[in-house]
Amino acid sequence: MKNPPLPKLLLAAALVASFPLLGAQAADESPAPSPPATTVPSDANFRAHVDYQTSWEDYLATQKGKPCDIVFIGDSITQQWRWGYGKPVWEKHFANRALDFGEGSDSTQHTLWRLKNLPVKEFKPKVAVILIGTNNVNNSPEEIATGVEAVVKETKSVFPGAKIILMSILPNARATQKMADANVIIKTMADEKEIFYLDLAAKMTPEGENWKGLQRDRLHLTTAGYEMWAAELEPLLARLAPKQG
Repeated sequence: MKNPPLPKLLLAAALVASFPLLGAQAADESPAPSPPATTVPSDANFRAHVDYQTSWEDYLATQKGKPCDIVFIGDSITQQWRWGYGKPVWEKHFANRALDFGEGSDSTQHTLWRLKNLPVKEFKPKVAVILIGTNNVNNSPEEIATGVEAVVKETKSVFPGAKIILMSILPNARATQKMADANVIIKTMADEKEIFYLDLAAKMTPEGENWKGLQRDRLHLTTAGYEMWAAELEPLLARLAPKQG
């Protein structure tokens, strides 16, 4: 004998009861938030400058086989160690023991891409000096700091065993307070064992509408600014990567 049909209302209730987690499941499957752009490697800056592509090939080729106790990683402030205002200081302190891995206009995401894609793994530095973030002017302090942290992690992956000297982002007239706020977060990344924080920004005190050690553009360093940087680095380098001979 067949069972009598369920009333329509009871049938609908039974169907709903059979899928009690449907709404919850849909909520659980919502896409995870995208990572900040500051942490996503990008070749945009490298691709946009053909001269960067050729100069990196030439420079890295000339550095093969040479001593490399230190690698400097960053943007144009780091790049200018080797020419212009930074050159005499570089020649005096670092030319015979360091690799300059700075590139003009780099933001954190661009430096991440270069670390992942340029042939630098064969270098075995004892110390990596990182100064990056000043070009991330359109990001929040938290996003900038997260990007800097990503650069630190990638540096440790590319150069295993290297100690990290993490520089404070320097005064930047385009976003002075934002960079200072980012530094508050960046400073907490140091453990004084593998990662050492060096607050060069604190030494670049205000001078009128500019800061000590900066050019008229209120961004790049003068020769005196590079001398300040070298002097602040020296005590740490003497301990982590002492000069040979």
